[in-house]
Order: sequence, then C-alpha cells, then structure tokens
Amino acid sequence: MDPVLLSEDLRMTFRTGLTDLAVLKGVDLAVARGEIISIVGASGVGKSTLLHILGTLMRPTGGKVCIGGEDVFRMGDTALSRFRNEKIGFVFQFHHLLPEFSALENVMLPALIGRKSRAEAAKRAGELLEAVSLTDRAAHHPAELSGGEQQRVAVARALAMRPEIVLADEPSGNLDDRTSEELHALIWDLRERFDQAFILVTHDEALADRTDRKLRLHAGVIASDPPPATAPGEKVSL
Repeated sequence: MDPVLLSEDLRMTFRTGLTDLAVLKGVDLAVARGEIISIVGASGVGKSTLLHILGTLMRPTGGKVCIGGEDVFRMGDTALSRFRNEKIGFVFQFHHLLPEFSALENVMLPALIGRKSRAEAAKRAGELLEAVSLTDRAAHHPAELSGGEQQRVAVARALAMRPEIVLADEPSGNLDDRTSEELHALIWDLRERFDQAFILVTHDEALADRTDRKLRLHAGVIASDPPPATAPGEKVSL
C-alpha cells in the first residue's frame, strides 16, 4: 500500500545575516494509513519546522513531499491552499478556536471553507463532536469549555474534511496530566474508528513511546529510536 505521506531528501536552510543555517539535511519519511508516529528531539532542533513543511505551511529548500500520491510542492499557492484544507488536519498546542463561534461552528469551518453546504458541514461536525464525546457541548463557545474540551473540539475540526493525515504539534502541552491522558486516548480511539494517520511532535517521551514508531530528529536527519528496554525483573515473551 502506498504511504499517505512520503518525504524524500527534505532539506531546509535559513539565511541568518551572512550565514546559512541548515536545519533539515535530508529527511526521508513514510507514514502508512492508520499509523501513529512521534517525532522527538531537543528544543530548537527543527521539529516544528519539519511539521510545518510536511503540512505545506512552509516550502522547503529542497526535496519533495507527497501526500495521498500528490507531489504537493509542485502546486501553486492557490491549489496548495485548497489541497491543505482538504487533505491535512492540524492540531496545535493552543487550540486556536474562534471565540465568537460555537463548538459546532468551529468544527464546521474547514468544510465551509471547502465550499461544502452548511447542512453537509453541520452533519459532519455533529458526527465528529459525537466521536469526541462533546455532543452536549456543541452550542457552547470556547470560553465556556475546559482546556481538554477545547482541544477535543480542535481535534474534531482537524478531522472535518476526512484528511489523509493529521499533524499535531505538542497537542497536550498545555494540559494537565489527567486531561493529557484523555486526549492521548482519544487519538488512539480515532485511529481505530477512522484508520486515521497521525504525526505527533512532542517532548513527552512517555507519549512518544506509545506510538507505532518513535522518530528522533537530530543534526538535521531523523532515525527510529530503539524499542524501550525491558524493565528490571520483567519477563520477556518468546
């Protein structure tokens, strides 16, 4: 099966004064449908830059990204914006919900931007709020929701257009431990329900260890972390 996201020799260099700073030096990555992968690494190493490029929010210096079989950076800006709305979902550390709109209306926005009918957008948003256990909060505005509820609305919004992949940048970084665990459980549940692929950028090593693959960004390239070592006294099944 073809990967839902594929990057090849992805490079990004920033010009700072008279110096070139190479942040990404040839990132190769393939993500399968239904796969949850994590990207970890030291602060400032370029994790968010990588996620922004994979999400087509930033064009790379070199290399390619294919999503759903489409070579995305061969598109012009208008076509790329349309593609991004239809094929990529985003969840950030801060929910970025529009305060003047209800939870339902916030989840409807990607579909309305994509020129779906209001009835179709509302139907899909209602289904997603049910999937994230927020049906009874549909009419509430963001200020009336808890932090965990706001992030669940943001996750529902990310799924509004049935994207090929959801990119999450520190999605639980602003939540307490209990609420973070609830959000993580939701992500795994959505993978099971919708066969949804996720890329999670996180500093939470415990969360990263739960994902199907844990990738570490270092010196401009990524590599898979080895599986966690067997705990002392733990039996290994053969």
